[in-house]
Order: sequence, then structure tokens, then C-alpha cells
Amino acid sequence: MTHPRDQSVEITSEVLLKAYACGIFPMAESAEDPALYWIEPERRGIMPLDRLHVPSRLARTVRSDRFMVCCNRDFDAVIDGCAEPKPGRARTWINSRIRTLYGALFERGHCHTVEVYDGKTLVGGLYGVSLGAAFFGESMFHRARDASKVALVHLVARLRTLKLRLLDTQFVTEHLRICVVMEVSRRQYHKLLDAAIAGDADFGAWKADVPMSGEQVLAIARQTIDADVFAEPSARSASPRKSR
Repeated sequence: MTHPRDQSVEITSEVLLKAYACGIFPMAESAEDPALYWIEPERRGIMPLDRLHVPSRLARTVRSDRFMVCCNRDFDAVIDGCAEPKPGRARTWINSRIRTLYGALFERGHCHTVEVYDGKTLVGGLYGVSLGAAFFGESMFHRARDASKVALVHLVARLRTLKLRLLDTQFVTEHLRICVVMEVSRRQYHKLLDAAIAGDADFGAWKADVPMSGEQVLAIARQTIDADVFAEPSARSASPRKSR
């Protein structure tokens, strides 16, 4: 569901956080279009934090520590990477207002990045928004094979360490399916969202300057934990949505 753009309402970082708490998020048609649309999908992609699947080849890459993975190091570079053209997507939806809004959230400690380096070269990463015990993934990119997937595995390990309850991927894509992303109805999503927003995760304990080895990351990401039973297991087989 797309909500009409509203130029009469000033969107601030505070308004943006309230929107996430209501289950909606902004997108633009293109980098050249200054307007924003509010999006509320009929079916929502989520990644259950209790059941991350890491394929064997990806696990070997993570364990090898071929890449250096950092957090909250270079917001601007991650946004630039996410805004780059991709196969099948010549234009980006990240416009100047998106950059400014999420930059303000980053300064407030509500937006976080994961950077993946090959030597000194940034080759992948992602960013998203934290609120309560929920994390809302916004976008990811890669310039080297598996770099964005490595960032995702590191993200899950960090979120599990902080005892988060919800990782919202917004949509389900083939890129995310390998890690067991599922779709839930809007009604079920709001139940999960309300419970997560009511939670309290200490993102001050993120410890972005403390690196984690691939072995540590896999041990945490694959650890079996208790979790609520989702009401709609059949949602796993739903068709992929628009890739961001």
C-alpha cells in the first residue's frame, strides 16, 4: 500500500520514528524526485532472529575473516553504496531528503550501518533503523561477492546479542531468501511490531568499535534460542516483492 505524498507535512527524524512505530516507511520515486511516499506493504518481510540459516559456502566466507566488518563507521559511504545503480535497477530511490533524514537518525543513534571492507576498500554494507527492540533494515549493497550477505550475518549476531525481537526486511527478495526470510500479513506484522516496540534494547551496548571474528559471529547467529511461534508459517512460500 502506498500512501500519497504530502508536501504540507514536514518530515523530521522524530516524525520518521513515529512512522516506523506505526509500520510505515518512506521511499522516493528516484534520486531526482524530492517527494516522498509512505509505504505500508500488504505482506511484510521479516527475518526471524531465532532461525537464521547460513548456507555452507557463506559460512566458510564469514569464518575465513576474508572481510573486515565494522559498524557505524561511515554512514555516508554506505548510503552512497546503497544508492548505486544495480542490474535491473538503473535509478535509485535514495534522494537528498532520504540522505538527510537518515543522517539525522544516525546522529541520534537510531540509524546504524554495517560496513564490509576488503583491505581498505569498502565492498559492501547495509543500514537500518532501531526503535525499541526492533530493527528495520533499509538497504544493502555489495561490490564483492557475498559482501552484503556477510554484513547481514554480522548484523543478526549483533542484534541477537542485544536481544532484539524483530528484524524487519520490509520485502522478501531472492537475495534474502537464503537466510530464511518469511512474509507475514499486515495484521500479524503489527502484533510483532507492537511487542518489539514495547521492548527495550540498549543500542549503547552495540560496541561498534569492537570487531567480532567470523567464528564468534557464526556461533551467535546460529545459536538456538526460544522464540514465539508465528501464526502464519505458510507465509514462507509467498512470492518475492520489490527489491530495494
